[in-house]
Amino acid sequence: MDMPMNVPVDDPNADTEWNDILRKHGVIPEKPPSPTPLIQEALTEARKQAHENRLEDKDLDELNDLEDEEDEAFLQKYRNQRMAELSTIATASVFNQVYPLQKPDYSKDVTEASSKAFVLVHLTSSLGTNIQSRLLTELWREMARKFGDVKFCEIRADMCIEGYPERNTPTILVYRDGDIKKQVVTLRELGGEHTTIKDLQNLLVGVGALKENDHRVVDSTRGNGDESYSSIRTGKVHATTATAADDDDDWV
Repeated sequence: MDMPMNVPVDDPNADTEWNDILRKHGVIPEKPPSPTPLIQEALTEARKQAHENRLEDKDLDELNDLEDEEDEAFLQKYRNQRMAELSTIATASVFNQVYPLQKPDYSKDVTEASSKAFVLVHLTSSLGTNIQSRLLTELWREMARKFGDVKFCEIRADMCIEGYPERNTPTILVYRDGDIKKQVVTLRELGGEHTTIKDLQNLLVGVGALKENDHRVVDSTRGNGDESYSSIRTGKVHATTATAADDDDDWV
């Protein structure tokens, strides 16, 4: 009976004449193809895509500034795209304010309404000393004005859910198609008392309420995205916030 013969192989992947003979006779497997050509092809395709999509995040003003640098037909394609996007947003922007909620109307104003648009509910604190809740109330108004195609609502937590823990306020509930898609308990995961418009925008992008390339999001990311709410964060209530708090009392 023939016994298998041990053939010395220093490096089965080396390009040597001896290894070629061994591969030919099936002693060692064929050398796997080099990944270099595939990597180079992927890099080339990525550069091509980046060049073709170089105007994706440009607004109309920025596109107009590129008239001397880009082909006119290419620019016009993106101008038309931006105009269409603006038209779609304008048509869908029917809210543009924060809606106070009453518990008897919650199902109609939130659950049913979420079949047509994303609905975000801020369960507010019943205490005026809750800095995060007061901050979110101010940010909520700014977000509602900016993203009119998303419905922003508020209701005091203990008025909405009996016995809801004060320590869990503020709470954000994100509704779509009749279901809660995301729940954020306090602002800890967003930034705590340093939460900004950017943080809330990222939340909306994450749940699909906004597209990442939405010009409203892109425009704001070019600034610092941190509105001036320092008086709230330090526990001082300025006149407009005090008025807003009075309005909140009327809601519940």
